[in-house]
Amino acid sequence: MRAAEYVIPGAAGDGDDAECIVITFGPGQGGGVDENVDRWVGQFSDASKPQRTTLQVNGLKVTRIEVTGTYSPMRMPGMPAGQSNHAGWRLIGAIVEAPSGLWFFKLTGPDATVKAAGPELQSLLASASPNQH
Repeated sequence: MRAAEYVIPGAAGDGDDAECIVITFGPGQGGGVDENVDRWVGQFSDASKPQRTTLQVNGLKVTRIEVTGTYSPMRMPGMPAGQSNHAGWRLIGAIVEAPSGLWFFKLTGPDATVKAAGPELQSLLASASPNQH
């Protein structure tokens, strides 16, 4: 499911690293844009008002979401229990609607770290292309 996974070293003062995952399931798979945005926002309690924008990147529709609060990541079946709540975290997520299906970009981690990595995520999104190689 994961096409890529990146670790973003924690910014000064942040106790944890952030992660950016890229997932695609193929055409018609993985649920719709609104369903996924709602699920991502639902992983936060005491959340800020989510900031949702839509833009075009190289002819592809991109839905971007940003939210802060206490993050409770989803655990996959069989995964060991870990610290379940992370106060002061941020999510910047984007869903690219491509001919090959939806591509999900999810950057989560401590607030300052994710804020600092936001421009790099934007550069990654700017490279999205409808052309399949």
